[in-house]
Amino acid sequence: MSVPPTLRRIVRASVEQLNAYHPVEAPEELAARLGMPIDAILKLDSNENPYGCSFRVQEALATFDRFHHYPDAQARSTRERIAAYAGTSVERLILGNGADELIDLVFLATLDAGDEVIIPVPTFGVYRARAELFGGEAVEVSRLPDFDLDMDALLAAVTERTKLIVITSPNNPTGNLVTNQQIVRLLQTGALVLLDEAYFEMSGKTSLPLVGEFDNLAILRTFSKWAGLAGLRMGYGIFPHYLAAQVWKVKPPFNVSQAGLIAAEASLDDSEYLHGTLNRIRAERSRLLRKLKRIEYLTPYPSHGNFFLCRVTRGDAHDIHLRLADRGIMVRAYGDPLLRDCLRITVGKPEDTDRLIGALQTIAAHV
Repeated sequence: MSVPPTLRRIVRASVEQLNAYHPVEAPEELAARLGMPIDAILKLDSNENPYGCSFRVQEALATFDRFHHYPDAQARSTRERIAAYAGTSVERLILGNGADELIDLVFLATLDAGDEVIIPVPTFGVYRARAELFGGEAVEVSRLPDFDLDMDALLAAVTERTKLIVITSPNNPTGNLVTNQQIVRLLQTGALVLLDEAYFEMSGKTSLPLVGEFDNLAILRTFSKWAGLAGLRMGYGIFPHYLAAQVWKVKPPFNVSQAGLIAAEASLDDSEYLHGTLNRIRAERSRLLRKLKRIEYLTPYPSHGNFFLCRVTRGDAHDIHLRLADRGIMVRAYGDPLLRDCLRITVGKPEDTDRLIGALQTIAAHV
């Protein structure tokens, strides 16, 4: 593409060189391509909650009549509710337009040009791109064959330029957990450990108690998964007090919408119902794993999230991805060389599992 010299001079070099994030195909696009109604598309590619949000969220949004006013810039009420739910202090909490925005805010507040960000791979691809956007240098460290952290390699990668170590637990897309012992060893390096617990409610495992012991641990969470609010973008961070004060300085004043605040509080009002749906997802996770193990060309890895990474041992992962899409079933395929032969499949409802497994069995004759 020809770029006018004036624009090339204006755009930051780090942005021009950045690899763009390529989102998955929208279900509306697939439905139109296949001539299917949108409700016939089975979306198992984004780790969303198949049961959706609480009805109280819909009721609260439908009856609210002040959307013409800005939300509380400090989100006091919602932060108090989330602090009580999470078991932390309000002073440590900052809300974000999804946890993705909080990743940006942490990088913006901490990274100077040339600072290193250590990232165990494979993991959520946004970390590398955003670190580089804010002037950092991503240092990728390969995981062990079972996707556990290679602690020796991680600790060896730490230098005087290391500013952050980004860890996800359960890891996306591999589904495995890190231990508190591993986190403590990383904290002892003195780098800021940014721990993404987006799937915490799916696993029930957290390193939150360490926040009170170490002043270089920050934890990110979201309402997207457990509460079914992916479309409303509501995340939160639990930060050391000093870091929280710095992140407040760089956070836009109205970064979280009034709708998001309402939805978060309504979700917490109905947490019993939402945790009931989590139990259903966990039960279906076990059932889906048993059935995936019977697909002779797939090897699924154990997962503490609401998804499974499956290695394709016969045939081509991208071909299988397309064959499923032609049947209206969306799963995640990867361009990353580390995951080129893998598919990631979200845990859906029992009827979703049945449809998926039926399609995979039919495809078996073609791989």
